[in-house]
Amino acid sequence: MTEPPAERRGVRISDPQVMRALAHPARLAIMEQLSALPEGATATECADIVGLSPSATSYHLRELAKAGLVEPAPSRGDARERIWRTVSPSWTVDAGRDAEPEAVAAQTAVVEAFLAVELKRSRDWLRRAPAEPPEWYDVARLSESQLLVTAAELAELNDAVDRLLEPYRKRTRTDPPSDARTVSIYYKALPLE
Repeated sequence: MTEPPAERRGVRISDPQVMRALAHPARLAIMEQLSALPEGATATECADIVGLSPSATSYHLRELAKAGLVEPAPSRGDARERIWRTVSPSWTVDAGRDAEPEAVAAQTAVVEAFLAVELKRSRDWLRRAPAEPPEWYDVARLSESQLLVTAAELAELNDAVDRLLEPYRKRTRTDPPSDARTVSIYYKALPLE
């Protein structure tokens, strides 16, 4: 099995307190936004994304900082402006196979918050899809496939998907075409039985 690039491996979050700090839709949105911006963003810039006031967003950023997930970034020149960035461009929540119940509950809370965000995105797309330009309507996809694979084959498939997505990642794509849009790719590979 090939290892994903170091940037894709990111940080493994297993501490229940850190997971609980992350288990909030606004904080997940802030982390997603900052993970896509290597230079970071201000609370006001993040507020535009998460739909909260700058002061509420600033509170969430401070909580994420206490959890060790974000940190102050270098100033853009105006010392009055506080820039935040993620400590890692990617992260994984994994309490571990032998986790204590508190850690499992914290992990479940984060995953459920994440799944709620993804479900909302799908519903939002379905509502606005008829008004989308034909080229975007035709390529958008909600799909589910059941595969019959071994654990080794699934590991290979996961690695192949990571390699396929890598050139298009928002954080690292340096010169996207002018008509490029941010697209959410939600990928899961979970045994059903």
